[in-house]
Amino acid sequence: MFPAKLITRPLLWELGKKFEVVTNVRQCSVTDEIGLVSLSLEGEREEIKNAISWLEKLGVKVEPVEINTIEG
Repeated sequence: MFPAKLITRPLLWELGKKFEVVTNVRQCSVTDEIGLVSLSLEGEREEIKNAISWLEKLGVKVEPVEINTIEG
């Protein structure tokens, strides 16, 4: 969940540049007040943890669903 102050910032682009992770947007909804994104991250476990920590420090609420890759 992105707070309003971060909605116009290209956080997912920054995430891909700053960390060795591959992002895949599964679902999203953005309004003037809030941004909700369902995102999968691929990469080394430690790099994913660092990426999540960075997002949280920026004020993004992160709710991991599953740490391991779900394939169907």
